[in-house]
Amino acid sequence: MATTDAARGQVAAAAAEVYDEFFVPALFGQWAAPMLDAAGVAAGDAVLDVGCGTGVVARAAARRVGPTGEVVGLDRNDGMLAVAARSLEPVTWRQGVAERLPFDDGRFDRVLCQFAVMYFDDQRQGLREMARVLRPGGTVAIATWSAVEESPGYASMVDLLRRVVSDEAADALLAPFTLGTAKVVAELLADVFPDAAVTRHHGTARFESIRAWVHTDIRGWTLAELIDDPTYERLLTEALAVLAQYTDEAGRVRFAAPALIATAAKPS
Repeated sequence: MATTDAARGQVAAAAAEVYDEFFVPALFGQWAAPMLDAAGVAAGDAVLDVGCGTGVVARAAARRVGPTGEVVGLDRNDGMLAVAARSLEPVTWRQGVAERLPFDDGRFDRVLCQFAVMYFDDQRQGLREMARVLRPGGTVAIATWSAVEESPGYASMVDLLRRVVSDEAADALLAPFTLGTAKVVAELLADVFPDAAVTRHHGTARFESIRAWVHTDIRGWTLAELIDDPTYERLLTEALAVLAQYTDEAGRVRFAAPALIATAAKPS
């Protein structure tokens, strides 16, 4: 079966807008500082963010490296990059794929990849390229989501999609969780970064309401083009009932969303 854009994490331009407005504050923004800390990003560093999306990590890196540093954000999706380019931080945005990074050997002090490696067409080749452009002694930090069972809200959403929409929609939402254990991540990195350390970090998904959660997951992600308006309304009706267990007394959604961060240094 051919790999779909949904399974590869590719979004349309309109979805990239929703992603940046809603998904970043709800889920992704909290990981920017831990990623920079894990890689040891400091003033003056040259940093590459692979699979940068709308640029939450790259923008944070630009603020940390300061005027003597440099940050490049690379993504295959032009919709994501169009949104990223509106930022005021001095980041260079490049379109490209992880498997063929358009940079010289040893070009960067730090290479970051937040929640993107699961979407590489060839994960090990992408990792080899990340190592190639890293200078000797430089560091890499790679984040993946913990298994979906550790993120109960998303486990419930996957079940709901499978029941109300389709297996394709449910599998697309499962795609981010496919590298969900430290053992799996370490085994993936072993050939390229054999000394990688993988640590689990607590995180929280935060949405203002179930409606906001459904809107963000469907309209701001790969599912946007899989679900028509009538199906979306059926899904929302079901979600308001089934997902109420994840809301507080004010109707705000909160549930655990832990992640794994792998770090390694390139041998000098």
